[in-house]
Amino acid sequence: MKTEIIAEIGINHNGDLDVAKKLIDISVIAGCDVVKFQKRNPDICVPEHQKNIKKQTPWGEMTYLEYKHKIEFGQDEYDEIDEYCRGKIDWSASPWDMDSVEFLSQYDLPWVKIASATLTDYKLIEECSSRFNKLIISTGMSTIEEIDGAIKAMGGEVGNYRSQLQRCEYALLHCNSTYPAQVDDLNLSCIKTLRDRYGCEVGYSGHEYGLTTTISSICFGANIIERHITLDKAMWGSDQMVSVEPHGLIKLVRGVRELERAIGDGEKVVTSGEIPFRDKLRRR
Repeated sequence: MKTEIIAEIGINHNGDLDVAKKLIDISVIAGCDVVKFQKRNPDICVPEHQKNIKKQTPWGEMTYLEYKHKIEFGQDEYDEIDEYCRGKIDWSASPWDMDSVEFLSQYDLPWVKIASATLTDYKLIEECSSRFNKLIISTGMSTIEEIDGAIKAMGGEVGNYRSQLQRCEYALLHCNSTYPAQVDDLNLSCIKTLRDRYGCEVGYSGHEYGLTTTISSICFGANIIERHITLDKAMWGSDQMVSVEPHGLIKLVRGVRELERAIGDGEKVVTSGEIPFRDKLRRR
């Protein structure tokens, strides 16, 4: 099975559509399957006690709420993203609130993503499952019991992926929600744990530095991989430093595709390339 590679643009565009388009372009060049954004209504998502906090930004001093509105894409931007991606690459997003679920439902998306931060917002998951054909659910900073709750919010049954009451397909992403995640905390073996328990597609969303562990996740059974991407780690924004730059994204996709070919089917055979060496080197 081909690994689905998601280039997480998130909010690394900083509200600049030209930056978003450049990130889409590099994702196409690298060979990614999907680019993903994050959609919020800041009036709902920003906690009341944070809204009026003053923040220094590249655009001057403003409140935290003003900043979140500054970098948020709206109807015009997403209409243009939808048109720009058409025929090049799929796109999707994570809705962080009910308004954003309603907003994204106007587009023909392959799936929507449930962020780790909203995994316990079971009403949000229930609404998404009634509007979209598939959910990809990140499981960072979550317990098994909380993941069970998310599955039940979709009408699903733990251990029965094909439940008749389940409203949509789903996949889970194992991840560690530390930025950056420490290698000792990645626990890639949990990919198998999730697959055994839920019987669904399981992938990996990486927030660590480097590419090795992300690429290696497919050896543990990941068939979806997600990494944040950026044009330059030095750009403004909280996610930029743990994001993959363009040359790294190309290496990531190439590494995944090479490892897919190398995994094989597990059957021990003498390959055609080995036969002449076998004839030459084996004692008769």
